[in-house]
Amino acid sequence: PPEEHLQLLLRRSREAKNCAYCPYSRFPVGAALLTASGEIFSGCNVENACYSLGVCAERTAIQKAISEGHTSFRAMAITSDMGDTFIVPCGACRQVMREFGTDWDVYLTKADGSYIVKRLEELLPLSFGPEDLKK
Repeated sequence: PPEEHLQLLLRRSREAKNCAYCPYSRFPVGAALLTASGEIFSGCNVENACYSLGVCAERTAIQKAISEGHTSFRAMAITSDMGDTFIVPCGACRQVMREFGTDWDVYLTKADGSYIVKRLEELLPLSFGPEDLKK
C-alpha cells in the first residue's frame, strides 16, 4: 500500500493490541487488515478460560471485515510486545488468511515498530485453498 496507508495500518494494529483481552497468556496481539477498497479493520486477541474458545487478532480482523461485506484484502499488519523477534501469525490464522488468496502482504512487526513484509504465499507455501475443492 502507499506509505500513508501503510503507516495508518501499522498504527491501527498497535492501537488494537491495546484492546487485547489476554489475562492468561499476557501476550497482547493486534492486527489491522487493509481491504481492496481501502478500508481498515482491526482486531485483537480475545482469550477465554476455556482456552480453545479464544481467537487470535488476525482472525478477529478478518471476521470483522467479512461481516461488513469485504472479501478481498491487500495487506495486514500484526503487532505484539515481542522485543527481538518479528510476530508471525499462527498456523490457524495463516489458513484463514489463505481462504482469501495468497497474493497479499503481511507486515510482521517488532515492539520497536520495525517491520518486515512477507507475501502470504511465503508464510503458507504449498497451501490448500477454495480452488482445490473445485478439482
